[in-house]
Amino acid sequence: MSDLKPIHQVDQSRFVIAAGDSEAVLEYKLSGNGEVDFYRTFVPPQGRGSGVAEKLVRAGLAWAEQQSLKIEASCWYVKKFLK
Repeated sequence: MSDLKPIHQVDQSRFVIAAGDSEAVLEYKLSGNGEVDFYRTFVPPQGRGSGVAEKLVRAGLAWAEQQSLKIEASCWYVKKFLK
């Protein structure tokens, strides 16, 4: 799972790395005032510890910066990248 690239599913407000019948996700909410809140990451047990969540977060943050969005993080894991 760790060699796959994150896919941005705009219509579902999430980034995903899929492998077989499981998927790792980073979910976000957009506000009307130019903010994005990354509120959830999930990696299935077989993909944990392989850097998948980090790939998702880095892809999400890069996208938010390209869009000039103010970045918020309700998710504890994403908060680690904002320090």
